[in-house]
Amino acid sequence: MKKKEKNKNDVDKELEAYCAEYMDFLSKGKTERRCYAEAVRLLEARGFKNLDAVKTFKPGDRVYRGYHGKTLFAAIAGKDPVLSGIRVVGGHTDAPRLDLKPRPLYEKNGITYFDTHIYGGIKKFQWLVMPLALYGTVVKKDGSKIEVAIGDAPGDPVLMISDVLPHFGKEQQEKPVKDAVAAEDMDVIAGLGPVDDILRDKYCIEKDDLLSAELEIVPAGAPREVGLDRSMIAAYGHDDRVCAYAGLSALMDLAGKTPVKTCAVVLCDKEEIGSVGASGMASSFFENTVAELIDRQSGNARDIDVRRALERSTMLSADVCAASDPHFPDADSIGNAAKMGGGPCAIKYTGAASKSGASDARAEFVAEVRRIMDDAKIDWQMGELGRAEKGGGGTIAKFMARFGMDVIDFGTPLFNMHAPWELASRHDCLHTKKAYAAYFNAPKRA
Repeated sequence: MKKKEKNKNDVDKELEAYCAEYMDFLSKGKTERRCYAEAVRLLEARGFKNLDAVKTFKPGDRVYRGYHGKTLFAAIAGKDPVLSGIRVVGGHTDAPRLDLKPRPLYEKNGITYFDTHIYGGIKKFQWLVMPLALYGTVVKKDGSKIEVAIGDAPGDPVLMISDVLPHFGKEQQEKPVKDAVAAEDMDVIAGLGPVDDILRDKYCIEKDDLLSAELEIVPAGAPREVGLDRSMIAAYGHDDRVCAYAGLSALMDLAGKTPVKTCAVVLCDKEEIGSVGASGMASSFFENTVAELIDRQSGNARDIDVRRALERSTMLSADVCAASDPHFPDADSIGNAAKMGGGPCAIKYTGAASKSGASDARAEFVAEVRRIMDDAKIDWQMGELGRAEKGGGGTIAKFMARFGMDVIDFGTPLFNMHAPWELASRHDCLHTKKAYAAYFNAPKRA
C-alpha cells in the first residue's frame, strides 16, 4: 500500500473512532447531570482521582472536582507550578430545553399535560409534533433520589406537544413566527386521563415529590449520521457538548504524560441562561478549585497567589459558532462566516451589536493561538457570530476574562444551533479535539 493511501486510512479510522465515542457520549448525556456522570466515569477509568481524596498535586497527577453533580473541573498537573498559570478549555453541557414546572400536572378535557417552562433560547415551533423524552432527578423529602429517563430506551413511550392542523390553522399561520405558539402553550401530553398512579406505581414518585425535582423535556432519539457520505452528525445538544467532549477527550489523551503547564477542562452548567447560579461560570467554583490546587502544591493558597495564577492563565472558551448556511445568506458577515467542514472557528469577540457582552481577545493572544494551530497543522478558521446588528450571543469567555486571563472563543461550527436537532461536520468534530490537544501540548509562551 502506498504511504499516501495508508495515511488516509489512518485518518479515516481516527475519524470513525472519535465520532463513535462522541455520539455515544451524546446518547448518554441528554442532560447536564448525565453529562457530568458520564464524564466522571470516563475520567476515573483514565486514572483521575477526586480532588477531595488527595493531599498533593504533583507533576503528572490527574484530578477532578465536581459541584452539585452538574459542573466539573478536571486537570493534569504540569511541570510548572499552578501559580505560573494553567491552560484551560472550558465548555458547557446544559442545552436549550423545556423544564417541568414545580406543579406540572394538570388535566384538560380528559388529557393530562406536563406544564413546562422554557430553558434557554429556542424557536418554540420547532418543538411541536416531535417525539420527546423526559429526563431528570426527583429528590424526596428524606434526601433519596430517583433518576428518571423515559423516551430513549427500547420500548419506552415518548411524549409530544400537539399542534393545530393546517385545515384550522389559518389564523396561526398569519401570525409572526415567534407568536405562532405561546410559551404557556408549550405543554407536553402526559397521557389520556390521570397519570398519578403510573408515577407512583412504576416510578415510585408521589405527586408532591415533583416539587423538589429537576425534570427536563428533551428530544427523543440517538444521534444520527447525516448525508449520503455520512459527513455530518445530527444530534440534540451539540451546543455545547461537541466542544465540551472534545476538551475532555483531549485532556484524557494526556493521561500518563506530564505537560509543561497544568492543563484543565471545565464542563459547566447554566450557560444557556447567562452562566448564573452556583453551578454557572459566574460563580466562584473555578477560582475556588484553582485555590485548592495551589493549596495542595504549596500548603498555603494565599488570596494573592490565587489571583496571580488566574491572571497568568489562558483559556480557549470552547463554545460553538454558527456555520454559514447557504439558505440564509443574510445572516452572515460576508467573508467572516465560519464554513461547515472548515474546522473549528476562533471568534475574537461574540456579544451583540457593538460588541456588548464580549471579552474581545487581544491581538497578541490571537497571534499565539494562530501559531499553535498552524504549527500543529490543525484545520481551523476564524470568523464572527453573524452579521452586525442581526443578533449575536454570549459565551463563558467574559466570565473567565474577568480574572485578567487571555481568553478566546474557539469551537465547532453548527447548522440549526439551538434547534432540537443540530448539525455538525464529523471532520470539524475531530479537528476541534485536535485543536484543544495542540493547545494543551504547546510549548511555553514567549
